[in-house]
Parts: sequence; structure tokens; C-alpha cells
Amino acid sequence: MSKLVIVGTVAFDAIETPFGKTDKILGGAGTYIGLSASNFNVDSAVVSVVGGDFPQKYLDLLSSKNINIDGIEIVENGKTFFWSGRYHNDLNSRDTLDTQLNVLADFNPVVPEAYKDAEYVMLGNLHPLVQLSVLDQVKNPKLVVLDTMNFWMDNTLEDLKKVIAKVDVITINDEEARQLSGEYSLVKAARVIEKMGPKYVVIKKGEHGALLFHEEKVFFAPALPLEEVFDPTGAGDTFAGGFIGYLAHTNDISFENLKNAIIYGSNLASFCVEKFGTERMNNLSKEDVNMRLEEFKKLTQFKIELK
Repeated sequence: MSKLVIVGTVAFDAIETPFGKTDKILGGAGTYIGLSASNFNVDSAVVSVVGGDFPQKYLDLLSSKNINIDGIEIVENGKTFFWSGRYHNDLNSRDTLDTQLNVLADFNPVVPEAYKDAEYVMLGNLHPLVQLSVLDQVKNPKLVVLDTMNFWMDNTLEDLKKVIAKVDVITINDEEARQLSGEYSLVKAARVIEKMGPKYVVIKKGEHGALLFHEEKVFFAPALPLEEVFDPTGAGDTFAGGFIGYLAHTNDISFENLKNAIIYGSNLASFCVEKFGTERMNNLSKEDVNMRLEEFKKLTQFKIELK
């Protein structure tokens, strides 16, 4: 069984969408990635930090999914990272109402000794220096995947470039790909980003699917058309967790298998958006996942006869 190290926030979110609102609920990139990757037979550990206000039941939830939590530091006299946001009617844009870094402000990640030899590393969306610190602690990973966002491009670009130079895969959305590369065409953007270090570039387009680039090869996976999208929070992290979880499970990092990983990531993300927060991911069954994979198959397969 492959080992997977996940670094990312384990946090509180308060979310408002056109369909309702929540008080503080479980959130954070590390949480979504871990829950998504737990759908595969991998030995995963989450590296993060929480405050003394973080409920034991949330830690128990992660443990119940066979996620190792030895790397989650608990600062007893501190408060857990908190984010609050309101989504617009189209659910593609949102306003951040409140961000409280709390214990995350002084976070120094410590990878558990048993996971320093992990073959797979998922660097969730965090300060690039935190991501670099994790890379300094793992010995010789087979594959490192990086997720980042425009905030770090705006404020810590040089540090971010150092991380990008050390990873195998980067996952960002189309707007971020254009910002990072300076190119509007996503094909050109991917080529520019590949030259920064990663072998593979994954560009997420939300409800319009995801693109995978490697040298001259391109693969596109659609997003499953859903009747209702309730809450898009964590969908990108769920995608990333499914992507690296599948790769760690199959232990195959060929371009052909990364195509499969994109489909698995998109499949799991389609569940995440159906309820608030992590609620849908908490009780996802293998049957649910496989049935929806069949829907993806029908959506993407066709015969064509050349005349």
C-alpha cells in the first residue's frame, strides 16, 4: 500500500449560498483532500494545525476514514483557522466575508516519522514556505502534486516559483494559469508553466471540466452536468484528493493513468458540491462512486466513423 502525505488546512468554514447558510462547519483543504483520497486503498496522513476549539468528533471522523492524524498539531490555547464566504447566484464567484488565520499564522508543519518515506505528496493550498518545508522533510517521493492560488501569486510569487520548480504536477484554475504564465491561451499557458518545472499541468475549469497537459499531449475531462449544485466549497480540493488518491492506489504515474486520475477526481468533486461542506463526502459509498463513474463513461465515450 502506497503512503500519501497531505499538507493543508483543517479548518472551520461558514458558508452562504443562494440555497442557504451554515454556522461554523468542518472545512479546509487538507480535510477535503483527505476525505476524497480515503476512497482509495492508500495509507494517508494529514499534516496540519488546529486550535483547542477544534471538536474531537472531527478528528474522529478523519481517523474513521483511515486517515492518520499524528501530523495534525493541536495548539490548546489557540483558535482554529476560520474562513467565511458568500457565493453569488451563479456559484462561480464568491466574496470572502472573513478570514482568521489564528494558529495557521505560526504553522510549522511536521511530517510524522513514519511518513517521511511517502511515495506520494499532496501540497494543498498554503503559503509556499510551508509547502517547501514539507518537501524538505520527505525523502524521495515518486510524485509531488501542488495546488495553489492567485493569492500566493500576488503576494509570494518568488517563493511560489521555488515550490513549482520542485513538483511533478501543478493543479490551478484557468484564471490562475493565465496569471502565472502571462498567456491567455491555456495551451500556451501550460507550456510556459511546464518550463517552470512540473512535468504535468492540470488546469481546472470548474463546471466546464479539467485539462491535463504533458509536453505535446493534451487530455480534457468534462465535469458531470448536475441538476443541482448546492455548495462549491472544497470541490477543487476534492478533485485533487481523488486525483492523487487514485494515482497512489494504482502506483502508476504514466500520462495514460493520469487521464484516469483526472476522471476520478472530477467524479468525486461532483459529489462534494451536492451538500454543504464535507457532508456528502462523509458518507460516500463505493457503489455511489462506481455508479457515477458509469455516468462519466457514457458522457465521454462515442463511436465515430470516418466517411
